[in-house]
Amino acid sequence: MRILASLFALFSLCASAVTAPNFVLAHPQLPGSLQDLQGKVVYLDFWASWCKPCVNSFPFMNQLQQDYAAKGLVIVAVNVDANQADANQFLKQLPATFPVVFDPQGEIACKYQLPGMPTSYLIDTQGNIRFAHKGFLQSKQADYRREIETLLAEESSDAQ
Repeated sequence: MRILASLFALFSLCASAVTAPNFVLAHPQLPGSLQDLQGKVVYLDFWASWCKPCVNSFPFMNQLQQDYAAKGLVIVAVNVDANQADANQFLKQLPATFPVVFDPQGEIACKYQLPGMPTSYLIDTQGNIRFAHKGFLQSKQADYRREIETLLAEESSDAQ
C-alpha cells in the first residue's frame, strides 16, 4: 500500500515537485552526475531491449534531440537490461542520437521505483521531477512536447 501511495504521489506532481534522485552519468557526453545537469531541462527515459513501446519511443526521442537540444533539453536514456549485449543489439536497430547510460544492476531504476517500462521523467532546471509517464503512447506525443516546451519556457524566463 505504501508503494502504491508513493507512486500515486509521484504521478500526481501538479501540486508539488519531487527532487529527482541523483546518480552517476557514466557517459562521455554527460557531466559527472544528474545533479550536474541542474540548469537544464532533462528528459530521463528508462528502457529495455525487450520493451515493445521502446521501439516507438526511440525515434520520438531522436526527434526531440534534434528539435530541442539547442534550446536546452538534455535527453538521458537509462538502459536496464542485465546483459548490455541485448541493449547494444537494440541500439544497432534503433540508434540513439542522445546519450545512453547502462544500469545492468538496476541501481538507478531502484532509486526511481519504476512503475513500468518504459518510464520517462521530465526534470526542470531546479532538478525537480515535474512530469512522469509510464509507458509510451504515440497519441500523446503532442502532450509530451507541450510539457517540454513549458519547462524550456520556464528556463528562458528564469534566465532573463
